Amino acid sequence: MADAVNCVKVGIADMNIVKDSDTITTIGLGSCVGIAIRDTVLRIGGLVHIMLPDSTAVSSNQNIAKFADTGIPELVSRMEKMGCKKSRMEAKIAGGAQMFAFQNKTELLGIGQRNVEASKTALKKMGIPLKAEDCGENYGRTVVYYPQTGDYEIKAVGKTPKMI
Repeated sequence: MADAVNCVKVGIADMNIVKDSDTITTIGLGSCVGIAIRDTVLRIGGLVHIMLPDSTAVSSNQNIAKFADTGIPELVSRMEKMGCKKSRMEAKIAGGAQMFAFQNKTELLGIGQRNVEASKTALKKMGIPLKAEDCGENYGRTVVYYPQTGDYEIKAVGKTPKMI
């Protein structure tokens, strides 16, 4: 892990891109998923923090980063504008937890798993290989992505930090 020059924060339903030895982080990944993508040659990396799997159920989507089906392609598009090539990209994902236990099964249940599946589908559709994941369970995560090395650090309360 190289020494980071700058750590860029990504909010909920937000995305950003870093280069050089900068890192990128997001907190509060419960049922949300943090999708980290990098160009392995340029070592430019991006992170999108998605909340929901599918934008088609929303009539006036004002926030592309909120949904897996729009946020991931938008992040890739922005990276391509910086000279990245899809053929050199790889991804890692984290989050998608089942944060609450309910008595009744509803559409809201399983949102974390649906976010994970939608993220994987979007990546596959674009031909970007998923190199690692830390998803599911019942706890939130904070992540730090190091595009220079491709390391994705996962932190959770009461758990040992790990690198995927």
